[in-house]
Amino acid sequence: MFSVLRNPFVQNLIKPKLRGDHLAHLRCITTSSEVNNSDYLKKNDAPEKATEGRARKATRTLSTIQYSPALSKDKSREFMSYFPDIVRELKDKAKQFDYREDGKHFARVLQYNAQGGKKNRGVTTAQTFELIAAKSDLTEENRRLAIYLGWCVELLQALFLLMDDIMDGSTTRRGQLCWYKQEDVQLSAVNDGLMIEAGIYQILKKHFSHLDCYVKLLELFHEMTFITTMGQHLDTRSANVDILNFTMELYKTIVLNKTAWYSFYMPVAAAMHLAGYKDDEAFRQARTILLEIGYFFQIQDDFLDCYGDPEHTGKIGTDIQDGKCTWLAVVFLQRATAAQKALLKESYGKNDAESVERVKKLYDEVSLPNTYQIYEEDSYNMIKTHIQQTSRGIPVEVYLKLMDKLYRRTA
Repeated sequence: MFSVLRNPFVQNLIKPKLRGDHLAHLRCITTSSEVNNSDYLKKNDAPEKATEGRARKATRTLSTIQYSPALSKDKSREFMSYFPDIVRELKDKAKQFDYREDGKHFARVLQYNAQGGKKNRGVTTAQTFELIAAKSDLTEENRRLAIYLGWCVELLQALFLLMDDIMDGSTTRRGQLCWYKQEDVQLSAVNDGLMIEAGIYQILKKHFSHLDCYVKLLELFHEMTFITTMGQHLDTRSANVDILNFTMELYKTIVLNKTAWYSFYMPVAAAMHLAGYKDDEAFRQARTILLEIGYFFQIQDDFLDCYGDPEHTGKIGTDIQDGKCTWLAVVFLQRATAAQKALLKESYGKNDAESVERVKKLYDEVSLPNTYQIYEEDSYNMIKTHIQQTSRGIPVEVYLKLMDKLYRRTA
């Protein structure tokens, strides 16, 4: 498999026109040769003292840029207050075609699958619009539209999670039983997922079709759905790959496609379209930073799937049982002895508690939890430095809000 950066499709989408060697230092979108190089591993496994030094330096640089967590919570509450309107509109639309239940099933699907979680993607859409729109455009109506647009992003997230749970055979999601596990639902959940996706376009048509950005928004949602489904395909197929053939190159390709695009680029890009942004360079620079943040997020997710507390994460991790290509598995293979690799191959991808514990013990033997903590601290500060180097487009505060939500998260 060729390097992510040498992939012409990815190059065309993420290649920024930035000053100097900025792209060369985007650590989270590196070539496979760098990731597999032992010097890279040593750099990632540097003494904590060096990491703390870099952290202090970055903190000094960025100490003047802050935002209010209380304000962010207020925005989240405001965002959630619109959910009943979303459900009501889609239920009313469904009534036209559902004479037996008057749209009640669709309402139940939405309330069960789209209501939980932190709503970071949707809130980011609405908050970003308020940060980047011209003052004259910050009308009550436009703020409402930004929230509706954020809910469209959240509905797409609900669809992906619903389908992912079915494919992975998951048990819980967002602290409750997975939708397809409901006795009266089961595999009809597939159609429910399609209903959620169709609902997105009903909302976009009703509220955005009169705007110049309507076509751009439709293209964005279609493109993000396409890319994410390709990533999901790679993710599920990776379980059939010999674990000894897992590489950072494969992992990065999966992460960029499955997570980074729709989780981080999409909310910001949607807000930019609504705010009237048309500068290609602004979108390119946003893509570069946001894909890097998305990679950082997925590595956190991999760690939490293995080591997180289900009380906080809201789900029981299944990456080991499912044989997924994760950051933990790849870094382990880069450090393990031949005997450790053989034991991993024997235990990985097996759905029994003993095998899972054996894998976790192997991870502990090569100090993966400690390596992850160093990686998280180092990468957090490096990405913040990259954010400061953006030269055009949206305010850096947009990116900093995202990073501060992610730093040392436990769920």
